[in-house]
Amino acid sequence: MELVQFLVLQYMQTKPPPMSLLLPPPKPHRSSGNSPGDSIPDWISESINGGSLRRVDLNSGTNGWASPPGSVFSLRSESYFQNRQKSPAGDYLLSPAGMDWLKSAAKLDHVLSRADNRVMHALRRCQTLGRSLKSFVFAVNLQIPGAKEHHSAVFYFATEEPDPVRTGSLLNRFVHGDDAFRNQRFKLVNRIAKGPWIVKKAVGSHSACLLGKALNCAYYKGSNYLEIDVDIGSSAIANAILHLALGCVTTVTIDMGFVVEAQAEDELPERLIGAIRVCQMEMASATVVEALHVPRGVGWAKVNHHKSADELALDD
Repeated sequence: MELVQFLVLQYMQTKPPPMSLLLPPPKPHRSSGNSPGDSIPDWISESINGGSLRRVDLNSGTNGWASPPGSVFSLRSESYFQNRQKSPAGDYLLSPAGMDWLKSAAKLDHVLSRADNRVMHALRRCQTLGRSLKSFVFAVNLQIPGAKEHHSAVFYFATEEPDPVRTGSLLNRFVHGDDAFRNQRFKLVNRIAKGPWIVKKAVGSHSACLLGKALNCAYYKGSNYLEIDVDIGSSAIANAILHLALGCVTTVTIDMGFVVEAQAEDELPERLIGAIRVCQMEMASATVVEALHVPRGVGWAKVNHHKSADELALDD
């Protein structure tokens, strides 16, 4: 606790970086070290190469995102409940489909339901042509509060194949389960790949956290997606540590992986749903979006099932 208080004090004495209102940045380019393969569907390729942060080289890129190898994360192995051993993670269950860094006057909830969400818009357009009809999108929306402005870091993952979310799989149980199950299982594993000593001490070089037990999480399930909104402001300590990291964000590179925690023998080994590397991001890169009015009673984990983006588009 003394370390946390020291870190919070250090942050309060540090002038935060300016956050000016900017138009969306120019169209991002593909990094040669991370170019998607030719087999990637058009809508996923469009999602990868759009957004407020471009895809950059895994090792040298800045102010963008990349896909770290699963091996940088240690997850529960097949023998974990016998010997507590972890092993390097393998391939992701879902493919990376881009990142958005957004800024708004109020907290952004349920971004996949917005008519202006570029990822769901690209998928709907593809489906009108009779393609990608079985696609599934998984999104994590990290909501970062501020005194005057709110930010959201939204990470998108997708699949064209039914196998990753097949009936009986742990991911399928998570997608179709209730909030109590999700809160007990949704885990973030992260590592600071590059950054100042004070950030590594605050966050930990390698760490894991059941987000649903530490923070308020809202789950929004549509016919072809699941979105998880994680309210960083629901924990004073997490909020202080994150804002400390944001104070020197241009020098920080962090790997974040998302996992459904295995809690029984037949659920091992653990698998990454997906992972992302955020590379020395600039706060001013955020795209400004309008905060939509959310009717009272809609939003938190009390409400699991909402209209899909497709249904909302039809209502319009």
